[in-house]
Amino acid sequence: MTILVTGGCGYIGSHTLVLLLNYGYNVLVLDNLSNSELSVISKIEDLCGKPIKFIEGDIRDRKLLNAIFRDHEVKAVIHFAGLKSVGDSSKQPVEYYDVNVAGTLSLLSAMKTAGCNKIVFSSSATVYGDSSIVPIQESFPLSSNNPYGASKLVVENILTEISMTDSEWSASILRYFNPIGAHSSGLIGENPKGTPNNLVPYIARVAAGVYDKVLVFGGDYPTKDGTGIRDYIHVMDLARGHIKALEAILEKTGVIKVNLGTGQGYSVLDVICSFEKVSGVKIPYEIVGRRLGDIGECYADPTYALEVLDWRAELDLLQMCKDTWRWQKLS
Repeated sequence: MTILVTGGCGYIGSHTLVLLLNYGYNVLVLDNLSNSELSVISKIEDLCGKPIKFIEGDIRDRKLLNAIFRDHEVKAVIHFAGLKSVGDSSKQPVEYYDVNVAGTLSLLSAMKTAGCNKIVFSSSATVYGDSSIVPIQESFPLSSNNPYGASKLVVENILTEISMTDSEWSASILRYFNPIGAHSSGLIGENPKGTPNNLVPYIARVAAGVYDKVLVFGGDYPTKDGTGIRDYIHVMDLARGHIKALEAILEKTGVIKVNLGTGQGYSVLDVICSFEKVSGVKIPYEIVGRRLGDIGECYADPTYALEVLDWRAELDLLQMCKDTWRWQKLS
């Protein structure tokens, strides 16, 4: 069974590839390498002892997508490809809609032409907007205060409507909270090009001496220490959630929308403190102004994921920081 993984060289995609191979799936990776490195493929092949078919290309390239589905018997798609910075999306909204929405429409059109009708979609907890109630449940109202989240919400609506109008389609929509950590081998982890937009990779580089200090965006939120609170989830727990979601769409049709989080919120200062514990390095930080589009507090109610996917997060914050630090030291 061949699974097409778009954006498979990226952070979450690469860790999911490891589990797909370990579970016996054949994988085909499509990635334009805009924010990832081709070298991750050989590292995963070394980890798993199995080959990966890789195609460099963009999900907006409909001709390429048609050729992929023509030449390979793709049973299902796990769709990671997209732009993911909240801050950048507020500065470049057209690009975010082009890649995240138009790119997904191109993929779905090619899938429909080929008769491939099963997809796991990488969504985000940003579709809940600035929810005033936590923990967040899947039934909560949806909105967005930034173009990134809005683009995810548009795609969610498209997938929902396709599944409602075509009984052969099945989709798992996974609303991530905040993935961090790395594979326990230290061979793969989060390695964004340029300056990291996410907190933990930046902390790791400060600990390694690459940067002088962590900039904490916002110290006046209505939280225990004034910094933003997030639900940090180990990337390997998240990858395991994708396996469960894939199994679900292979077994039945329809659409499911599931939070993937731990149900525990940690502040930015909590994460810095935990990283100091595992690294033995003091992490300097400076509190600066809030970023456009950020919210104060966001963490999941993971009850539904256990009910429909038989999945729950297993790894704690200290383990996330340990694995990140191992990756940073070996990278």
